[in-house]
Amino acid sequence: MAELSVNKTPFHVHRWLPGLLLTAAIAAGAAWLASQPWLAGAGFGALTLAIIIGIVLGNSLYPRVATPCDSGVLLAKQRLLRLGIILYGFRITVQQIADVGVSGVLIDVLVLSSTFLITCLIGIRLLKMDRETVWLIGAGSSICGAAAVLASEPVIKAAPSKVAVAVATVVLFGTVGIVLYPFLWTLLPQVSAQHFGVFTGSTLHEVAQVVAAGHAMGAETENTAVIAKMLRVMMLAPFLLILGSWLQRQRSHQRQAQQPIRFPWFALLFIVVALFNSLHLLPPPVVSGLNQLANLLLAMAMAALGLTTRFGALKQAGVKPLLLGLLMFIWLILGGGALNVLVQHFMA
Repeated sequence: MAELSVNKTPFHVHRWLPGLLLTAAIAAGAAWLASQPWLAGAGFGALTLAIIIGIVLGNSLYPRVATPCDSGVLLAKQRLLRLGIILYGFRITVQQIADVGVSGVLIDVLVLSSTFLITCLIGIRLLKMDRETVWLIGAGSSICGAAAVLASEPVIKAAPSKVAVAVATVVLFGTVGIVLYPFLWTLLPQVSAQHFGVFTGSTLHEVAQVVAAGHAMGAETENTAVIAKMLRVMMLAPFLLILGSWLQRQRSHQRQAQQPIRFPWFALLFIVVALFNSLHLLPPPVVSGLNQLANLLLAMAMAALGLTTRFGALKQAGVKPLLLGLLMFIWLILGGGALNVLVQHFMA
């Protein structure tokens, strides 16, 4: 048994290495491109470029080398993303979290609940789509993109093809948001960096997309956006508990054991790291190094997210999932923006 354990670790390293090296190479290339003045001036940061390069390669060259790389790419998309977000806490302090305040939490709750309900209304009643795909797109749009879709799958018990369609849909429009939100920021100079950060964190799909969009708008907007987003991510667990309880009642005639709900621990660890960082116990060079490591991990995760985004899955599912994703993307910008303005106005 001991010999088996010794041989197991190199096997896993060998399996992960090609995909990790590929995502690291994309991250390095994106960082180099982002340092070029002609791209930096256009607002394209390393994270934005990493996912764009990943999408281009994922729909052209990557399928030819996917077999040896998939394990490492999946590791980067899931584990490295969570680790990068946890380490991102070294940029945040308790004061910044307090600045988001009760209004930020209320905005997240309103955006989450309204987005999911409107997705169900439009998808099931108007577009006549199947419930599982609608629920998955609703979860991804209202909480945290692909991560919420994947977390909802054990509760909804949807087919893998429906999961793939929902992931591709929310990643597609969330990626558009990476470029669109900084552009909207330039059109609204009267909006403070903190308020636009809350808007970004409460309405953009993926955690990594929020980081990328916020990064293009400056440190204050980025930090506020990430805090608002992580508060929204922490609502994933109660959302899944409520959805699971409702579905359990709907399936009461079936004797299927409900699978346990996974709590997004990385969101809680992000807050713990931010609290630790507020004590200023680590020397600045160490904190700077951890921030650079977080940037690398997040860029690798963005590259992996792009590599696994397939336009073919959307084409096979037809136009309805795309239309629903587009309508919810518009709602998040307009409706979510209106909710942000109303809450901030009445709680100012």
